[in-house]
Amino acid sequence: MLTERLLALKGWVIEKLETPEINFISLTGDASFRRYYRIEILTAQLSELVSGRTLIVMDAPPPREDCRPFLAICEMLGRHNVRVPKIIASDVTQGFILLEDFGDTVLSQVLTSDNVDQLYSQAMNQLIELQQTPPLERYPLPAYGEIKLVDEMSLFDEWFLRKFLMLKPSKEEQALLMETYDFLANQALHQPQVVVHRDYHCRNLMVLNDSEVLGVIDFQDAVIGPVTYDIVSLLRDAYVQWPAEKVNEWLKIYWERQSINGRLGKTSFAELQQWFDWMGAQRHLKVLGIFARLYFRDGKDGYLNNLPLVLFYLLSETKDHSQLSSFHQWLCDRVLPTFLVEVPDSMPLLKEFL
Repeated sequence: MLTERLLALKGWVIEKLETPEINFISLTGDASFRRYYRIEILTAQLSELVSGRTLIVMDAPPPREDCRPFLAICEMLGRHNVRVPKIIASDVTQGFILLEDFGDTVLSQVLTSDNVDQLYSQAMNQLIELQQTPPLERYPLPAYGEIKLVDEMSLFDEWFLRKFLMLKPSKEEQALLMETYDFLANQALHQPQVVVHRDYHCRNLMVLNDSEVLGVIDFQDAVIGPVTYDIVSLLRDAYVQWPAEKVNEWLKIYWERQSINGRLGKTSFAELQQWFDWMGAQRHLKVLGIFARLYFRDGKDGYLNNLPLVLFYLLSETKDHSQLSSFHQWLCDRVLPTFLVEVPDSMPLLKEFL
C-alpha cells in the first residue's frame, strides 16, 4: 500500500513530466532521512525537460530535511566545472527534487589497485575545482567554525565512548578530551579556508559513462573550512583502506597541484602532512561518534562494520605527534582494549597499537 507521501511524490513527478507512464524504483538511502527513487520514463515521447529515459527523484521530508541548501550548492558547483547532477524540477515546500540520473556506479564499486591512481587523480582534480568555487551571494556557505568542529568531536564521547563502549570518562579523562578537541579545532582553523564538501569519499563520487570526470553527490552540507578536510575524507576513507605509502604519494600530488594554483601559499609538504593528520583525527573522532549514533539512534547497524578502520586511522594520526601523545596513549590504554572486547575480529588491524 502506497503511503500518502509517496502518492504525493508520484503525482508531482507525473505533473512535471506530463505523463503517467513512469516506473518508480526505490534506491538505497544514505545516512539521512532523505529517500531516493529512480524514475523510468515509459512513454514514447519524452518531455522537453529531459534527454534520457531515467531520472532520480529525491524525497527530503520537511521538517527533517531542508532541500534548499542542496539546490543552492548544486547551482553554485555546477557553474564552476564541478560535475553535479542537473536539476530538472524542484518543490522546496514539499521537499521534492527531480534531477539527472548519474547511474548506479559509485567509485567504491570499481576501485582496484590497477585503476586507483587514475581514479584518485580525477577525484583530486574535481576536489580542487570544488575548493575554488566562488559561493553564491544569495547563499553564503556557513563557516566551519570552532564551535562546530568541537561539537562534532564531542560525538565521540557521547556516542562511541559512553554508548558503544560503555566507558564513562573520569574528570581527568574528560579534561584530556576537551584539551584535544580544542587543539585540533584550532589547528584546523589555521589552515587555508576553502569550500568543503564534508563527505568527499568513495560512496559520494560517481563513475559516469559519458565523462572523464567523476560525478559529485551529497554536497548539501558544504561549508567554508580547512583545506585538508576533504582530502582526508578521500584518502583516509572510512569505507576503503590503502597502504600508507600510497596515501602519502597521493597527498604529495595534491600538494603539488594546489601549490601550482597558489591555494596553499608557501605551505611545505611536511606542514601539509601534519595538517592532514590533525584534520584526520578531528574527522575520525567525529565519524566514530556518528557511526555509533546511526546504530543506537537510527537503527542503522551497517556502519558498525567500519568502526575498526576509523579507529585505526585515529590511532595512526595521533601516534607520531608530541602534541597528541597523551591522548594517543590514553586511546591505547583505555579505549583500544575495551573496543577489542566488543569487536574481537578487529584484532589483526589494530594489534600494532597494543
